[in-house]
Amino acid sequence: MQVNINGIETRYVLSNEGGGPWLTFAHQLGGDLSVWDQLAGYFRDDYTVLRYDLRGHGKTAISGAPFSVADLSHDLAALLDALDAPHTHLVGMSMGGMVAQQFALDHPTRVDTLTIADSSAGTLPEARASWDQRAAAARSDGMAPLVPATLNRWLTADFQSAHPEAVEQIRDVLLQTLSEGYARACEALRDFDVRSKLATIRCPTLTVAGRHDTGTPPAATQAIADAIEGARFELLDAAHLAPVEQSHRFAALLETFLERPV
Repeated sequence: MQVNINGIETRYVLSNEGGGPWLTFAHQLGGDLSVWDQLAGYFRDDYTVLRYDLRGHGKTAISGAPFSVADLSHDLAALLDALDAPHTHLVGMSMGGMVAQQFALDHPTRVDTLTIADSSAGTLPEARASWDQRAAAARSDGMAPLVPATLNRWLTADFQSAHPEAVEQIRDVLLQTLSEGYARACEALRDFDVRSKLATIRCPTLTVAGRHDTGTPPAATQAIADAIEGARFELLDAAHLAPVEQSHRFAALLETFLERPV
């Protein structure tokens, strides 16, 4: 379905067979809501599951101007408002994890629990140039040249060999991502840094990393847990898209986490 959010036509999918508490999933850079298909199916009987495409990704339009992660947080707030969702459990992977952290800081009363997968709390100064390079490459050459290296960061060779259909879907979404949407998102991530604010987050928090993640080393995700009082860190045998590569294990971790008393 489509809804206009902050002047941007935004695609979302709502699965509420169970009519339970809200559970929202935010995807990675170069992805779309389809990356959560399997997990949405797992949780839809007990939760009202929301998935959506971030600006410039999937079937959500790109904005007319550059944007920040704070803008993406505002988009999520407006989407929840449009759907009459006062608060939600929030799960974010990679870029979606950055949006989730920002949202928890901007709207603390609207986050029941926070789950961050394969993400960091900020870009180090020495890494800023790499985001500029990715943005420039997308604008000049399109998405195709970025795909092989990205997939090898995202998924282990064993997973790629064992699950070619899943890899093909992820590859197609990445390839079809708007170059300018990808580039502007890279620039937003370049400027993201909430490391000094994480200690103010008070909601129950779970962080998950892939042991073989070379793009966002597990230590970066663990640092989020270390900064938030009572947060939990889990390491899975996966690369960057740990919730995809270890979907059953991730679902089990998330289910247990969501069901614990708050």
